[in-house]
Amino acid sequence: MILEVLPAAAFGTNCWIFAPSKNSEAFIVDPGITAPTIVPAVAQILRRHNLKPIATLVTHGHLDHTFSVLPFSQEYGVPTYIQQRDRKLLANPFLALEKDGQSAAIMASFGITTFSEPEDVREFVGGERFELAGFSIETIHAPGHTAGSAMFIVNDEFLISGDVLFNNGIGRTDLPTGSAHAMVETLINKVLTLDDELNVLPGHGPVTTIGRERKQSPYLQMNNLEKMRKGSDRG
Repeated sequence: MILEVLPAAAFGTNCWIFAPSKNSEAFIVDPGITAPTIVPAVAQILRRHNLKPIATLVTHGHLDHTFSVLPFSQEYGVPTYIQQRDRKLLANPFLALEKDGQSAAIMASFGITTFSEPEDVREFVGGERFELAGFSIETIHAPGHTAGSAMFIVNDEFLISGDVLFNNGIGRTDLPTGSAHAMVETLINKVLTLDDELNVLPGHGPVTTIGRERKQSPYLQMNNLEKMRKGSDRG
């Protein structure tokens, strides 16, 4: 199996590349912000292993995870999978970003003011199972960071967690479409119910496991989660 990670230049977003072996099909996850795009760097990895990309998976619609989706789809003619509530962010990512924030400043420096979604966008709701490049994929709708945040379980071995779960951390909930209440429910009902052996591939930072996070992360302790839940209910 081939599993490579390519952190984007801006925000260090992890772009994951999955393939069962050399000379095979592959899929990528969350191609982020690198000027002019992250595509040449991904292409270099694909050529090294002689891989044919067949899809892009998107964990959520924030620009640091979707910036290079369109050019990658144009280069390779592949579909883009995204949870239905975040699809609109492909064409207008600023709907879920703070006004005049860091992402807006980066786009201004690039001279980019408009976006458009790829030609082939495939929405999922959550709970679907399908195969890509010989891998079994399960989709999980995991709102909180954004309304359409999602995670993917690959071959019952890897959890692509996006910005839901990090090594000793969780995603922020204060940006547009984010929800502290939804994040708490996601952590309780969608994360803590997963197997400890799952390897967690986060949207930023180093890998971890569900078991490790269950032990080390203050955000996954039930007493803290109940406090977070009560606080979000009052809010």
